[in-house]
Amino acid sequence: MSLCERAASGSALLWPRVLLFGDSITQFSFQQGGWGALLADRLVRKCDVLNRGFSGYNTRWAKIILPRLIRKGPEMENPVAVTIFFGANDSSLKDENPKQHVPLDEYSANLRDMVQYLRSVDVPRERVILITPPPLCEAAWEKECVLKGCKLNRLNSVVGEYANACLQVARDCGTDVLDLWTLMQKDSQDFSSYLSDGLHLSPMGNEFLFLNLCPLLDKKVSSLPWLLPYWKDVEEAKPELSLLGDGDY
Repeated sequence: MSLCERAASGSALLWPRVLLFGDSITQFSFQQGGWGALLADRLVRKCDVLNRGFSGYNTRWAKIILPRLIRKGPEMENPVAVTIFFGANDSSLKDENPKQHVPLDEYSANLRDMVQYLRSVDVPRERVILITPPPLCEAAWEKECVLKGCKLNRLNSVVGEYANACLQVARDCGTDVLDLWTLMQKDSQDFSSYLSDGLHLSPMGNEFLFLNLCPLLDKKVSSLPWLLPYWKDVEEAKPELSLLGDGDY
């Protein structure tokens, strides 16, 4: 039997997964210097970081598609961590952006429903991290709106209401939460440098999110081993002894 046949006859190497679920701030996170790309680099050979970000989406739509992204399966195939990062679109002003706007009470209910769904498919609350929307720089975002021929369609004070709702859902459901809205405005600091256009994250904002998310994520993945041995530890004469891991060869 060839080495390839021997490897194929053994058990598959299961690669743990971290799933990032959110709107454009998640979708764009795999761009150079993005917080998702930084996570993938940090967790390389420990787990795959999957980007499931959907630009423009809100929790109303997210709740519908979540069962298409994660379904009940063998325990070893379940994500070791899931981030849920919505609110930037839900908090749009109803009069100016009715398609993306989601009322505050519904936003809270949708977040709860998504956490409950994850529990129903054996992703416990201890693996879930909610992330509040970041603050909005109204002056910068208004310029973007004017360029698109519309009025300012978001307000930072309203975004703060959705951030607080996200925090309450996390408390009620027992999940971890990253309060990005508050952290970026801590001590009344100028947070505009964290945003590229008033809404989406700049390189500095991506790094800020990454650095603040890591302690929460590390609690969930720190015990994961490095997958496959370090190259210096591979048996030179018979590498299959190291790489197949069962000692039969």
